Amino acid sequence: MNNFADFNQFQTQSKKGILVIFMHQLMQVFKATWILLIVFIQKFSKFSDPALGYVYLSFFIAIVILISYSLLIFKNFQFKIENNHFVLKKGIFKKSLISIPFDRIQNINFKQNIVQQIINTYEVEIETAGSAKAEISIKAMSLSHANLLKTALTNFSKSTNDIQSEILNIPFLKVNFSQLIKESLTENHFQSLFLTVAFAIGIYQQVRDVFKNFKNQELFDNFVSENTSAIQTSIILILTFFILIVFVALISSFVRVLIAHFDQSVFIKKETLEISQGLTTKKSVVLKKNKIQFITVSSNPLKKWLNSYFVRFSQATSGKEEGKKNKIIKIIGCKKTHISAIKQLLFEDENTAAFHQNKSDEFYKNRLYLRAIFFLLVINSFCYYIFDNKSVFLINILLIPIVFFLIHLKFTKRTYVFSKDLLEITTGMIETHTILLPFYKVQNIKLKQTFFQERKNVADLVFQTASGKVKIPCLQMHLAKKLYDYTIFKIETSQHSWM
Repeated sequence: MNNFADFNQFQTQSKKGILVIFMHQLMQVFKATWILLIVFIQKFSKFSDPALGYVYLSFFIAIVILISYSLLIFKNFQFKIENNHFVLKKGIFKKSLISIPFDRIQNINFKQNIVQQIINTYEVEIETAGSAKAEISIKAMSLSHANLLKTALTNFSKSTNDIQSEILNIPFLKVNFSQLIKESLTENHFQSLFLTVAFAIGIYQQVRDVFKNFKNQELFDNFVSENTSAIQTSIILILTFFILIVFVALISSFVRVLIAHFDQSVFIKKETLEISQGLTTKKSVVLKKNKIQFITVSSNPLKKWLNSYFVRFSQATSGKEEGKKNKIIKIIGCKKTHISAIKQLLFEDENTAAFHQNKSDEFYKNRLYLRAIFFLLVINSFCYYIFDNKSVFLINILLIPIVFFLIHLKFTKRTYVFSKDLLEITTGMIETHTILLPFYKVQNIKLKQTFFQERKNVADLVFQTASGKVKIPCLQMHLAKKLYDYTIFKIETSQHSWM
């Protein structure tokens, strides 16, 4: 079958895409005006009948405009395949013609939000190296049509037999619901807690702004002040609040894992990894071997006890932080056999176990201690001004040993080892993160020294890749210079392309 035959003429998306585009535009309007909607609902009873008539007419006109705009977007969004290029033309008032060669395509991702799941269509995202987000997003395609497009874009140099044999592959890794529960219970709950607190602060600020708009800010502030005072003066309430926070962190971890990794399936195919996962937004990602810059294998004591690891794949990105986050793909529930298979696919026969392991200098530990002391001073100052009950300072009996123990773990785990073509860097405190970086993926390397490091004859090494920076802090100068020179040598003599 010739996959190009289906795409040699300009074509539009599925007609269901009109609904997807309309819902997307409607959501954008809602995000920009939801405060006004709350005010409208609150003032609804005070509107006269003629005024309500004008309001309803305005809503009707807005919906008609959105539908018309969505139809125009749909009609003017057309694509085809021509001369090993994906060609797209789009735009209503400002027309655009985009042509992307196949070898620049990094990923073809399938996504489904709630609306797309209901109407049984898929969003197809085409990503290229260096872009902060998907360069092209086709909002609505049937699964069969989307698979044809993906096959045409990723397998243009393969025979039909090769393609059929890959389609028949069974999942290399599949995570069921019970495994999701185990993974959520062994997650980093501090991260979940911080995300929950950040979300709560955002909601608090939004609610406060609403009360301010209604000229009831004083009532809201008094309510918060009274309840805060009650918590400050009661040890039982403080403990209850702490237990509630822990419970919220556990629930948040479970929800986060469920939404991101529901029904996770991983396929290893020729030179690629295909990952499918997600609950509210189902996403299917194809990772090409040559596009992956480095991987990070992570675990913690509970996960290790369950023989469970998670892996992050870092791809080429733009310099924007948002782009870097979007180009990191994570899979969970990996066993040691899965890790070995992934390493074999990406790094072939590279093995760092037989090489000498190096550590950061003691200067690094001392720097961590100084930062910890500053952190403890800030925490205690905060407690002094916030809490009336000074018994809260007893928490230092527990906090100080924990902080210094974590520093010990962080320093002990900070190691690196390198073989002929692969650099392995280990970091972490409770969790252990092992970065595997091929030397030919390094774009440049910097040897950096502060004034204090120069006095102690230590230096930092910073490896710049297309997916961001990887750092080894506080190496003794002779070790730093040795690794620096070897990396430069490998960059200059490597026959591999970083992309």
